Amino acid sequence: MSRHRAQVRPRWGRIGLLTAATVVTLVAVLAGFGLFSSSPDRSVATDPAAAAASLPKSAAAQTPSSSPSAVATPSAVATPSVEATASASASASAKAAEAPESTALPAGSGKGERAVFSQTEQRVWIVGSDGTVERTYPVSGSDEDNLRPGTYHVYGKSRWAVGIDDSGVMQYFVRFAHGTDNGASIGFHTIPTKGGKPLQTVAQLGQRLSHGCIRQKTSDAIAMWDFASVGTEVVVVA
Repeated sequence: MSRHRAQVRPRWGRIGLLTAATVVTLVAVLAGFGLFSSSPDRSVATDPAAAAASLPKSAAAQTPSSSPSAVATPSAVATPSVEATASASASASAKAAEAPESTALPAGSGKGERAVFSQTEQRVWIVGSDGTVERTYPVSGSDEDNLRPGTYHVYGKSRWAVGIDDSGVMQYFVRFAHGTDNGASIGFHTIPTKGGKPLQTVAQLGQRLSHGCIRQKTSDAIAMWDFASVGTEVVVVA
């Protein structure tokens, strides 16, 4: 009787388990070297805030921002140029040069109720009994030296008058002195007119333009007419 070797059958279950274990081990080794990723790809951030948070600090500092910067920007007010500064200085100097002279009542011009005339300033002050200046205004006195400084008194008034040597017609004439050269009356009155035309403009008041009297614009002449009466003191200062 002969012996027959029993046929060996493959054990597929063990082979399958061994193969699976080998594959798992291989995958684990490759993943350790970074060849496989065990998580979904997240390299692109859909949330800008998340993207910014994921950046290194150095990179985040260099990333442009769409929001306004907190860093102060240069002021919109420009520094004046040398030319502008010089121009402003020149303008201020010009205004200072055009500034009117002091209208303060001259020192040594008497006390109490009076009218004061300054030959230097070509200005008149009407002063009340309490020493308060009630009115002051520019005038045009004589272009000749025919009225000495001193104290005078009103001695006459004329609503209308005609100047000597056909020097024009004037109104509201308040006389207080006589000229040193020809004895003609000197006083306050309106700007004379000749042939219906004024001999000077109101803008020229403040200049020496008369032949002896003191020219005033009409409203000031009326104020002097109402203020002064015969005997009212008039003080003339140099």
